[in-house]
Amino acid sequence: MGLLPIRPGFQNHRSTQLLCASYPFIPNSIYFSQILSSNKNLSKCLPFTLRTRKSVVRALATESASPAAAKMVKAIRVHELGGPEVLKWEDVEVGEPKEGEVRVKNKAIGLNFVDVYFRKGVYKAATVPYTPGVEACGVVTAVGPGLTGRQVGDLVAYAGQPMGSYAEEQILPANRIVPVPPSIDPTVAASLLLKGMTAQFLLRSCFKVEPGHTVLVHAAAGGVGSLLCQWANALGATVIGTVSTKEKAAQAKEDGCHHVIIYKEEDFVARVKEITSDNGVEVVYDSVGKDTFEGSLACLKTRGYMVSFGQSSGAPDPVPLSAIAVKSLFLTRPRLFNYAVTRDELLGMAGEVFGNVQSGVLRVRVNHTYPLSQAAQAHEDLENRKTSGSVVLIP
Repeated sequence: MGLLPIRPGFQNHRSTQLLCASYPFIPNSIYFSQILSSNKNLSKCLPFTLRTRKSVVRALATESASPAAAKMVKAIRVHELGGPEVLKWEDVEVGEPKEGEVRVKNKAIGLNFVDVYFRKGVYKAATVPYTPGVEACGVVTAVGPGLTGRQVGDLVAYAGQPMGSYAEEQILPANRIVPVPPSIDPTVAASLLLKGMTAQFLLRSCFKVEPGHTVLVHAAAGGVGSLLCQWANALGATVIGTVSTKEKAAQAKEDGCHHVIIYKEEDFVARVKEITSDNGVEVVYDSVGKDTFEGSLACLKTRGYMVSFGQSSGAPDPVPLSAIAVKSLFLTRPRLFNYAVTRDELLGMAGEVFGNVQSGVLRVRVNHTYPLSQAAQAHEDLENRKTSGSVVLIP
């Protein structure tokens, strides 16, 4: 039996007594406490037993208004900048999603070189300590109030912002997650989305690769490099790739490189000029940085595009304008976040990546998996060039 609403101006003492006598039980705690606070006559007329119940009601109301206890999960935390040893396996709190948010239980987490940049301080994290990681795939376990279009049980992935994927569970903005097709395994999705969308905007937006172009891809056997080679080949380009070992050279060949250069054994600039009959290439995709930057500029043809999207060997030295004026070169240092600003841009890029996997244009190489608790070892192996293809951390 429910309570009839009482108007704030309700002052009839006799009626109040009758109302008291009619409800010798404890009504809905929050609703009843609101009535008591807004009507003094009702509060005064309560018999001792109901006044006692009123205290219980208030206690229940206070308890129900208290926030739920935070859930504890495991995560990697960085308290100071430095080497792989600063990655610590700790307990962290994860709360309930707010409006516009979802909570996701991660099934697989992508390892990217940008994680190393943040750990070292090349890129600045917003706060320290922080949880690293910018790519993951998992299952939605809770949705924020009023959110539509997402529901518990959805398999989703995200890449880019916010940082914090090195965790068993995390809170994410609902507008930054994308649905994962059922045919794509979570481990593949976690290894693919950031690298795949990077390849997409490099090939389709930074410089639009077309049939007949010749492209140079450094670190051709790496996570992004592997996808760049496959995709550029499918677009009709002649692909030249550089790698460090014969084993990686074999992989690059399988991934669509027409010419593979082992840069430890031969001068890649001289070899590119030989391959192109001294004409150079239309575009260089350089994620290495300091060790390859000047050579990359030398490999370009007139009006060629130098796309520097990483610096695994360190930041390149400053480039005088005269160095690019000689051949009227274009130089850009793009970031994925600036090419996936809107929800439509994000969904379009992710859709094209997943579509190319489903059609067979892209073959994803998840060559290494580590437990999330061993993220430090994974970072060490990545920096020492002991990995190829994609690396995934498993919670």
